[in-house]
Amino acid sequence: MWQTLSNSLCELGESPFWHPQERSLYWIDIPGRAVLRTRGATGGEVQRWPLAEEPGCIAPARRGGLVLALRSGIYRAREWGGALQLLAPADYDTTTLRFNDGKCDPLGRFWAGTLNEPKDQANATLYCLDARAGRAPVVTKMANAATSANGLGFAPDACTVYWADTAAHAVRAWDWAGEANALTRERVFHQFDMKPASWTPESGVPYQGRPDGATIDAAGDYWVAMFEGAQLLRLSPAGEVREAIALPVQCPTMPCFGGDDLRTLFVTSGRKGRPAAEIARLPASGSVIQQRVATPGLPVAFFED
Repeated sequence: MWQTLSNSLCELGESPFWHPQERSLYWIDIPGRAVLRTRGATGGEVQRWPLAEEPGCIAPARRGGLVLALRSGIYRAREWGGALQLLAPADYDTTTLRFNDGKCDPLGRFWAGTLNEPKDQANATLYCLDARAGRAPVVTKMANAATSANGLGFAPDACTVYWADTAAHAVRAWDWAGEANALTRERVFHQFDMKPASWTPESGVPYQGRPDGATIDAAGDYWVAMFEGAQLLRLSPAGEVREAIALPVQCPTMPCFGGDDLRTLFVTSGRKGRPAAEIARLPASGSVIQQRVATPGLPVAFFED
């Protein structure tokens, strides 16, 4: 049974992760320009940290605080609500592009992709920032040719990287050599059907939704939030759909595993721009929802600097 996390309402929630030392859930509100976190047991106090610009994604840092991809670049905060140190400025046109989905890889590098807001060309890029061992941050372009970067994930064996283009309704995969940070053998992991022109939530026209944020469980399955599809899909490492999980929100945005045993599944969602009738029908829209699951997830990867 899905439960709504109290005080978690956002316009567009994204980038959730479970912080094991703090026993807290973190996530962001992109248009609300804020980072949020729980304090104490989930369902209790939620703190909100206002930002000057839109965050696209966040990750915890091993030495405390966060790394944040904002519209204008990638920043480091040493503590909650603290000063933002610029690690790498954006190298794109910030009037039409911004950072979106991202997370750290198992070696402590921070990856973040961009999103083309007019949705008029596939010029989004996936970046990787390496600041390990106190080195000056080095940014590498890892992939491109997407419109809406989403669905980033790293397989448990650290040999495969997944990356979704929401607009194309596709998830790609690469073989990955982690130490060398090299991607090879690009392929389509799963291609979803495009949105029918006649579809609305009430139309009855079949539509699975489009791939948004994702996470990977301890068995290597890829769990992806299907925006407008009101569901999570669980895909095997071969790209086959193992399970479809109905959700009480039309627009889920990203799942993550948390709790002490990593068997609580949290899902962020959006309500910005959605019809009033939909919000009334699905009042959890924009909130974080949670449910216990049988398969544990992987612990969050920390940023190393």
